Amino acid sequence: MARRFVPFLIALLLASVARPAVAQTAPIPVKVVVVSMFELGNDTGDRPGEFQHWVERKKLDRVFPFPQGFRDLRMNDEGVLGVVTGVGTVRAAATIMALGLDPRFDLSKAYWVVAGIAGIDAEDASLGSVAWAEWIVDGDLKHEIDAREIPPDWTTGMVPLRKSRPYELPKEVGDTAEVFRLDAGLTEWAYQLTRDVPLTESPEMREERARYPEGVVRRPPFVLKGDNLSSSAFWIGAKLTDWANDWVRYHTGGQGSFVTSAMEDSGTVQSLTWLSRAGKVDIRRVLVLRAGSDHDLPPPGRSAAEALARTKIGQYAAYGPAIENAYRVGAAVVEALLAQWSTYRDTPPVAAPRR
Repeated sequence: MARRFVPFLIALLLASVARPAVAQTAPIPVKVVVVSMFELGNDTGDRPGEFQHWVERKKLDRVFPFPQGFRDLRMNDEGVLGVVTGVGTVRAAATIMALGLDPRFDLSKAYWVVAGIAGIDAEDASLGSVAWAEWIVDGDLKHEIDAREIPPDWTTGMVPLRKSRPYELPKEVGDTAEVFRLDAGLTEWAYQLTRDVPLTESPEMREERARYPEGVVRRPPFVLKGDNLSSSAFWIGAKLTDWANDWVRYHTGGQGSFVTSAMEDSGTVQSLTWLSRAGKVDIRRVLVLRAGSDHDLPPPGRSAAEALARTKIGQYAAYGPAIENAYRVGAAVVEALLAQWSTYRDTPPVAAPRR
């Protein structure tokens, strides 16, 4: 019986070898990933969040189901892929890691443009202004004492991990993700490319900035370079603005300058850092811009509690213009990358020397 079964097994094996293999679909090459953090409703046709202008104006018409992330992905025929992370560092980190490991896409040459709205420091910029960040500093990883219980000689209850008082030196250098530095040359290139992009404003913005007596806060919106404090805690007020400036200065060794407060970017950049280590992406191709939809520092006569009551998503003083300006500045970079892709595919752009 066994002898008669052997020829059958041999014939079955030969048939399986001769059967043509199922063709493997090659990963889709991506040139630019646009990272948005939220969308208010649908991707198109209603009041826009951070994603809608990209979908409608860049024709991100091809939809990829993305159940492992926050929202379905969208892509156009030019190689631009759009992703929405969801609000907060946890969702951002999970969504970007899921995208980076998705076998449907080849992200090895892709540039990443994080483009969203944020709180903005009234001492550095006006409402609607757009800041390119070189430093991304995490504001969540820390010890904290309630402000009502801090020692009288402390300026804040926020204490760096493994330290016993605010801004204690030497700064801890370990395995915690407290600070990331993006490629300085690429960031400077993006800034120089977009510094003269026309920005929009509204009567509400002009009315709001008139509440401040003096300074850059009274200017129309403009493009600048300024660093990003990323924290899932939505904070506001003069004392916490002081903390944000000191916290960024401490963690960057005095090289960074706080300008925008966001809720996702340390999670996004952490995932991209590890994906780069795994050869999935190139961390040197990451850009982060944020447009000021509201001020972290309230105008004179408005308390922190009153300012907080005004900060509902979609109701910020510069919500619509900030959404528009983030798109305008980010789109200028995306268009430049696509226009010279034959060069930028293998050689990232660098800023021309300043005169």
